[in-house]
Amino acid sequence: MTIFSANRVFIGLGSNLGDSRFNLARAIELLRSYFQTAPAVSSVYRSEPVEIRDQPWFLNQVISFPLDDGMNPLRLLQTLKKIELEMGRVPNFRYGPRLIDLDLLFYRNWVFECDQLTIPHPKITERSFVLMPLAELDSTLIHPRLGKTISHLILENSAILSFCEKT
Repeated sequence: MTIFSANRVFIGLGSNLGDSRFNLARAIELLRSYFQTAPAVSSVYRSEPVEIRDQPWFLNQVISFPLDDGMNPLRLLQTLKKIELEMGRVPNFRYGPRLIDLDLLFYRNWVFECDQLTIPHPKITERSFVLMPLAELDSTLIHPRLGKTISHLILENSAILSFCEKT
């Protein structure tokens, strides 16, 4: 097993409004430009909505890239929110349809909590559309709070995970 590099970040991307495939690609392009690095990119996965089911299905991906030492998690979160707004995301109700959603999944190998942010993302183990692309990038990645690999989390939670398929 490998614990992911101490200087990597993992971000989940999702879209179910407009041209979702284009939205994912545009978000990756903006992230690449902002962070001046080429991220590792998972395949695109199609998944049914969770929480609020009466909305279009989502396209999801996970990306990972090395992190500049000067970027703290709250600043990174602000950057993700800025990119969402730049792409035209309009804030609406929680878990509702969205043009783009950028979630900070893992920041280095940190466990971090404050009012604005929890790292690792608290719903990782409940979301096949996060676990499957994470496993594609690194199935031996260890969840720093749980001490389990992504592949182990998939096996452990397979019965409760929503439908998700690679496109």
